[in-house]
Amino acid sequence: MTMSKRYLFAIIDGGGTVPADTSVIRAMVGRGHDVRVLADRVLAPDVERTGAEHIPWDRAPQRVNLDPQSVIMKDWDAKTPFEAFARVRDGAMTGPAALFAADVRAELQRRPADVVVGNFFVFGAQVAAEAEGVPFAFIVSNLLSFPGSGTPPLGPGLKPARGPLGRARDNAINRFMARVFDKGLDDLNRARRANGLEPIASVLQNFERADRLLLMTSRGFEYESFTPPPNVRLVGPRLDDPAWAGEWTPPAGDDPLVLVGMSSTYMDHAGVLQRAATALGKLPVRGVVTTGPAVDPEEIEAPANVTVVRRAPHSEVLRHASAVITHAGHGTVIKALAAGVPVVAIPLGRDQLDNAARVQHHGAGLRLKLKAKPDAIAAAVRRVLDEPSYAAGAERLAAAIAAETASDRAVEELEELAGRPSNGTVPVLERAV
Repeated sequence: MTMSKRYLFAIIDGGGTVPADTSVIRAMVGRGHDVRVLADRVLAPDVERTGAEHIPWDRAPQRVNLDPQSVIMKDWDAKTPFEAFARVRDGAMTGPAALFAADVRAELQRRPADVVVGNFFVFGAQVAAEAEGVPFAFIVSNLLSFPGSGTPPLGPGLKPARGPLGRARDNAINRFMARVFDKGLDDLNRARRANGLEPIASVLQNFERADRLLLMTSRGFEYESFTPPPNVRLVGPRLDDPAWAGEWTPPAGDDPLVLVGMSSTYMDHAGVLQRAATALGKLPVRGVVTTGPAVDPEEIEAPANVTVVRRAPHSEVLRHASAVITHAGHGTVIKALAAGVPVVAIPLGRDQLDNAARVQHHGAGLRLKLKAKPDAIAAAVRRVLDEPSYAAGAERLAAAIAAETASDRAVEELEELAGRPSNGTVPVLERAV
């Protein structure tokens, strides 16, 4: 029997990150551990359903209501991907790092913990853990790329480098991305100094100082060339539906069912949902469009063979589905592939081009441009339904994911970390520059 340990989680409302984060939290509670969660006020119901104690952020920024545009990372109307990333960096990662660190450290001093676990966005949690000498783990519910790890830099949806020119491409992009991250270095170092820590030379060293970085993705979904750094563990994806998913009944009929699922946070994507619904109206299928919390179902004009709902448990819908149209968020893609369902990916931004590139690489679906018209979407759906290779590609990944999730590697890693001294001063990742 595992001895009970004390865990302090620090998470924010990152949309698709929440079901993965709370899945780990629920599992830790189920193992008998004492689990507290610093989280946005709007996440109180999600946290309380896990059985953990919810503690709202005090000084740190947080989402305080369910308005779709109330998130702290407002990246949907950025004019370029770099502007969008800057808003995430400055709004969550480095800009408020001192505030997040203050809240985490205050809670540790109120009630000590054996391990601190931070969502990928909460850089300040690592600072606080290091200052208190407590082991720290990042949990990451999507892809990450590391210099020298055999995968291309994230963002553009690149394929793995080939030859000297490809390696030069990756090195140049990594150096550029390090500079983009380092525009937040002063903020991060201010947080470190305020907590009695030495400054660091690059924002990316924040990942180096974590005792563990748990990538909650599938090894089978990654490129074959991926070789993670020493403190990184691929622990398999989390497949839980969000707490708000509700119940669902399949539409009548025998035609193939096609699920449309886009972002659960606002990305100004009602137009893409409409084009997908229109596309399904051109096919002999049963369409199910889930708009999520960010889009009102009334905004979508549905053809006769398409049902539009705000919510449905995707894990249940996917048992009936033959294809999925998605923005290629990690959670939706991984759930589709875990069910052996091929994907038509229409990336909106963030990490979605990279997820779509891997879907295509593994032959488990197709990638379309953001402005793809209904006819192009319909043609892509027809291909993944009619050509058996796409279902076969998805089924291969389903087998890999089933093997990876047969045990809970994230829980095992966090339990192993408890009681160990923090190695926050030991750099373990190869530097970007």
